[in-house]
Amino acid sequence: MNLRSRLFISSSALLTVALVGLLLGMFSVLQLTQVQSQAMTRNLQIIDASLGLRQELGKQVILLLAEDLDREALKASDEQFKLWLQRAAESATDDSDRQAVAEIERAYASFDDLLAKPLTVRRELLSNDSFGLAIEALRDRINAVQTRYVDAAALEETRARERAWLIAGLLGLICMAVLVIGFVTAHNIAQRFGRPIEALARAADQIGKGDFQVTLPLTPVAEMSALSQRFGLMAEALREFKSSDVAALQAEQQRLQAVLDSIDDGLLIFDCAGRVEHVNPVALRQLGWGAEQLGQTLDVALNRADLAEQLHKVLQGESLDEVLDDVQTEVDGEQRVLAYSLSGVHHSEGRFMCAVMVLRDVTEQRAFERVRSEFVLRASHELRTPVTGMLMAFGLLQERLQFAAESREADLLNTVDEEMHRLLRLINDLLNFSRYQNGLQTLELSTCALGTLLQQTQQRFTTQADELQISLACEVHGDLPDVQIDPLQIERVLDNLIGNALRHSHPGGHIRLQARQQDDRVVLSVEDNGEGIPYRQQARIFEPFVQVSRKKGGAGLGLALCKEIIQLHGGQIGVHSRAGQGAQFYVALPV
Repeated sequence: MNLRSRLFISSSALLTVALVGLLLGMFSVLQLTQVQSQAMTRNLQIIDASLGLRQELGKQVILLLAEDLDREALKASDEQFKLWLQRAAESATDDSDRQAVAEIERAYASFDDLLAKPLTVRRELLSNDSFGLAIEALRDRINAVQTRYVDAAALEETRARERAWLIAGLLGLICMAVLVIGFVTAHNIAQRFGRPIEALARAADQIGKGDFQVTLPLTPVAEMSALSQRFGLMAEALREFKSSDVAALQAEQQRLQAVLDSIDDGLLIFDCAGRVEHVNPVALRQLGWGAEQLGQTLDVALNRADLAEQLHKVLQGESLDEVLDDVQTEVDGEQRVLAYSLSGVHHSEGRFMCAVMVLRDVTEQRAFERVRSEFVLRASHELRTPVTGMLMAFGLLQERLQFAAESREADLLNTVDEEMHRLLRLINDLLNFSRYQNGLQTLELSTCALGTLLQQTQQRFTTQADELQISLACEVHGDLPDVQIDPLQIERVLDNLIGNALRHSHPGGHIRLQARQQDDRVVLSVEDNGEGIPYRQQARIFEPFVQVSRKKGGAGLGLALCKEIIQLHGGQIGVHSRAGQGAQFYVALPV
């Protein structure tokens, strides 16, 4: 039998018992009401008739004893008495009722004989007691009938109350039976269906924990049996899917492991708590680590609190604005220099997953850069003295040689003078850049208003911009806080950025200088609508000796020198540009 049939039969049986009890109670109440109504009607009719008889009897006695005898009234009262007597006889339903009415009728017959002789009764009233005896006999029978039916009404009320209690008891028993049947039915349903469902719930919990070896319940209920079979099929399908999925994940993990282990750079992966989760073989060789470093934090594994602080920022979703210093390590008695980068890995939904640290061995590169810087510094210093002497000697020679202003000789002298000054500027740039890279340059810090400094820079370039037919505007947004900077070095940065903007802008172009506060930094920007910078070259324009275009001259050291100056101030420099749509260089200095 299926589940639907069982539930239907159980519910039908319970409803049938309840309906039978309800119908029985309604029938009993209606029967009780009908019987009680009939009995009360009969008793009230006879009692009403007895009251009418007594009233007419009293009226006849009064008329008989009145000073003036009213025969008509006496006759009417006699007829009314007989009418009440007839009603009483009609209300009688059994032999006892009819016998009581007959006794009243016989007693009234004796009294009626006396009423026929009213004058004789009045004369003999004091000497003869027959009238009093007749009245007394008639009154006693009327009273007896009235008392009998009053008692009968009270008895009927008592019986009705007893029957009502009996019906209430029967209804109570029926309610108890319904409750018992309902409880037994519900308990049976709970036992039949609850246990298999609980077993299925336990099996679902096991499957949720990854255990697919579950025991499914057996039940005679067709629906529950079908559900168990389908649940078993689902568990088997999930087990097969998990096996295939785990195999695919393991294969994918092995491929990813092979990729991570085959790259040339060191790779460290940190979990959300900042502990080392994975290290590829290159990083193990670079750092001289073993398996004991897995699970440690950076400050413990490398003894570098600054690296741990940077990692904490990355784990919090913040960006690293500061310049990252190289990591110095000693492996097998050899000093190694490692450049690194830190970045976070996020899920496609935006949830943070882990942090990745990439290590690159730059020992030889840093050594080459140091040798190059030393060579450039020494060569520039050695070149500046003879070039300065040559420039002074050429100046004296130019003063003594007098050529016409439009002559070929005068053009040659001017060209030599410009190129010698350009060579001297290049040597000075090389010297300055080498000092910054070797840490020889120091800053002379003072409190400065950047808005005022930007406006002064604008004034210095106004004449040159007008000659090139380029508009130069300055915008200072809000009240900017004073900052601690080296004004001469920041002026050099602004001069370089504005000079580049003028060289790469066309006549009729626009250059806009801006200063604004952004959080805890003051941002200076130089924006033009000139040639712009191709995207592929934007990452290298701050490297030394890199030029976007050689049409306008320059040695490619200006932006590299600007970057060194800004980084020495603890700030940032960057560019936003699209080819043919101008460029915006910005400098962010901490407040």
